[in-house]
Amino acid sequence: MQTLKEALRGAVWARELDEETLARIEAGTVERKIPAGGFVCHRGEPTDHWIGVVDGLVKMSSHWITGKTMTFTGVPTGGWFGEGSLLKREIRKYDVLALRESRVAYMGASTFYWLLDHSIPFNRFLLTQLNERLGQFIGMVEYERMLDTDARIARCIAALFNPVLYPGTGAELGISQEEIGYLAGVSRQRVNQGLKVLEDAGLLSLNYGKVTVLDVDGLRRFGL
Repeated sequence: MQTLKEALRGAVWARELDEETLARIEAGTVERKIPAGGFVCHRGEPTDHWIGVVDGLVKMSSHWITGKTMTFTGVPTGGWFGEGSLLKREIRKYDVLALRESRVAYMGASTFYWLLDHSIPFNRFLLTQLNERLGQFIGMVEYERMLDTDARIARCIAALFNPVLYPGTGAELGISQEEIGYLAGVSRQRVNQGLKVLEDAGLLSLNYGKVTVLDVDGLRRFGL
């Protein structure tokens, strides 16, 4: 199991940073263990941290007074989020919950802003991250409105294998059918049916608690 220091130094955005900068990041970042179902952060609270998943799986969502929940995306090990709210210095627009027990890194806002002011590589990373996230959300709106359930499940899984947003994800992801259901907004039973359709199409293979993706592009195109 990697330490917080190892996770920070191994992050894609940290690879071009010098030792002094890395030490400053480590001093300005804390780790918390969030239980399954626990809140990583709350909608409406001040955005005081840039947040990364050291180990685990979390989901971004909004919960409305009508009782409806809208899930935006899942963030697996190695993913970082919240830079948009920090850049705009606004309150957080969504809840983030742990789908399983997760180790989460919280980089203080002052450290984040210092990196913005002093690191060209970090700024370059953020531009790429924001552009990729925008494309992800545009695609999400498209498949939410136009695609059937099997295709939505395919897009949900493919999103977790985005090499830009989640470089720590390999071909195999430890995720349960229940967790996929939470992210796709469908029942576990319907996820089971959809996964079998995708497996029969040669896009992935299934083992207990694991999904191995064989064709990421195929998952992204499925149903079109």
